[in-house]
Amino acid sequence: MSIVATIMNSTTGQPIQKMAFGRMPKPWATFNLESGERVTADRVHVCKPAPGKFVAPVEVWVTPKATG
Repeated sequence: MSIVATIMNSTTGQPIQKMAFGRMPKPWATFNLESGERVTADRVHVCKPAPGKFVAPVEVWVTPKATG
């Protein structure tokens, strides 16, 4: 079962993209964004599931170097 996480920008607080991981990403995980930029996770946040839902949303916060 893969984990679908929302990649969040630590600087702006805005979502960048959605990404699937084979398992729960570690806070030091390094991966490439769709733009091709290589980033390292600042933190991984597991949110509370919505009422009646089983899957908890996962956010991976990164600080991209590229602007825009």
